[in-house]
Amino acid sequence: MFSIIYITAGSLDEAKSIGRTLVEERLAACANIFPINSIFRWKDNIEEAEEFGIIVKTKTDRVKDVEKRVKQLHSYEVPCIVSFKIGSGLEDYLKWIGESVS
Repeated sequence: MFSIIYITAGSLDEAKSIGRTLVEERLAACANIFPINSIFRWKDNIEEAEEFGIIVKTKTDRVKDVEKRVKQLHSYEVPCIVSFKIGSGLEDYLKWIGESVS
């Protein structure tokens, strides 16, 4: 079984560092990074920020390991780390994820 993990980071450098580390450590097969504009409530204030989203593809049994590693690497006090199980997908692509994650 496979999952996608959505993470946000405060800068492109941080997003790249997190994504590269997860792939290098075989916690993820791939990390896609893209710019986003976020509006959120933080400590009773409405905030706006330019952030970078990271979509990580991994095995479902590695999600908790990814969460733990991202918390170690991340600059935010409470980083956005949410996961979604992949219901279906191209069989060859899912096989590649399985082969890329240890």
